[in-house]
Amino acid sequence: MQFITFILVYPIVKLLSKLPLRILYILSDVLYLLIFYVFKYRKKVVLDNLMIAFPENSLAENKHYSKYFFKHFTDLFIETIKAISISKSEIVKRYQYTNPELVSNLLKEGKSIIFIGAHQANWEWSVNSPLVINSKVYGAYTSLGNTYFDKVVKKSRERFGFKCYESSKTTKVILKNFKEKKQSIYLLLSDQSPQVERSLYWTDFFGIKVPIHVGAETIAKKFDLAIVFCATKKIKRGFYETDFKLITKNPKEIENYKITDKYIKLTEELVKKQPECYLWSHKRFKHKDRFNEWKSMKNVQKKLKK
Repeated sequence: MQFITFILVYPIVKLLSKLPLRILYILSDVLYLLIFYVFKYRKKVVLDNLMIAFPENSLAENKHYSKYFFKHFTDLFIETIKAISISKSEIVKRYQYTNPELVSNLLKEGKSIIFIGAHQANWEWSVNSPLVINSKVYGAYTSLGNTYFDKVVKKSRERFGFKCYESSKTTKVILKNFKEKKQSIYLLLSDQSPQVERSLYWTDFFGIKVPIHVGAETIAKKFDLAIVFCATKKIKRGFYETDFKLITKNPKEIENYKITDKYIKLTEELVKKQPECYLWSHKRFKHKDRFNEWKSMKNVQKKLKK
């Protein structure tokens, strides 16, 4: 069944990817109308997230952001399809980096680096980074259910020298490179909510206590990796820009969870500048009422260890 679905759908996707973006954005406009007005895909989830994150806004203001989120969302979908066939020259023109010298200087110092980012603007096109930065860049991804489409997506992301590995193999990949003394950069998007039972740390995100992934900080401390935040914004339709912000190049000297706190603060500042460009279609605050439950759980675990 997977193969039948693939052979029916992929030729259409491949053909679409060959079209100019100006044509594809017309399709995006149609998709927006269908998703927002007809199917009403996750409209409540998006609006609920915005009302929690921006309680100072009126309902009308957050509905405005919700509307423009879905316009960006369908653009992002189209741009992901375009990534299958986009040329080097076009993706470099459309997705730029303001200060690659910050990264270059860290590499000259012999540092390997974690790029830590969020699901803001267009993270799919950041796979062009090896074209700008003189280093191997690795990125974690979650494999798709359909193995045939999974190969297509992986191949698309690796077209410009980017290297993909499954999220569960992050530590294994970094450990291998560390032992072989291979200087590398690792891209981690750490703004998804971990399961409450497995979370190690909670902090404020838009004033709400939420569990946060601390893998980037833990890995950086273990392998002495510099951490650089990727602040990406949308310049205009189809054009993006990333500004690198150094969090630390000596993670072992930083108190536990302070790196994670800094990351969350930078993410929040970034989202506030362009709320419509953040991935609000996920339930960002689904664990907001479970902090006390988590604390009780941890207290019980501590007592059992004694």
